[in-house]
Amino acid sequence: MGASVENGLDRYIRASFDVEDSDIRTYSPLTLAYIGDAVFELVVRTVVVGKGNTSPNRLHGATSRVVRAQTQAELMDVIDEQLTDEEREVYRRGHNAKSHSVARSASVADYRRATGFEALIGYLYLTDCFDRAVELTRYGIRKLGLLDVI
Repeated sequence: MGASVENGLDRYIRASFDVEDSDIRTYSPLTLAYIGDAVFELVVRTVVVGKGNTSPNRLHGATSRVVRAQTQAELMDVIDEQLTDEEREVYRRGHNAKSHSVARSASVADYRRATGFEALIGYLYLTDCFDRAVELTRYGIRKLGLLDVI
């Protein structure tokens, strides 16, 4: 039986490359944030590209305004009220993770909230809840009025 995206994008990619499933409960919050950063950027880039064919420079500018740590921290503040207890716990673990780096253009507080946000998005992606990751992202982007930015 072939791999199918219907079972989740993560599972599809793993099956396509013969990568075994693993227990994501054992993943560090920074590992969740690592994949969450890419997933969030993919969602934002998809929206930006969907708004029209334009120069790569404009695409990058629109994307960069949303995927930066300060905006992710603002998104987290807005979506917090929408989170389940489990999602809030994943965010907390990501927020409290000890990272050895900080974004150049973000405060430590924003960077930590952004890391928690990315961990949450990564967790949702890896648990085949990509729809929930998109739902929370869409909610936050709409609440912050970022649809005009991207």
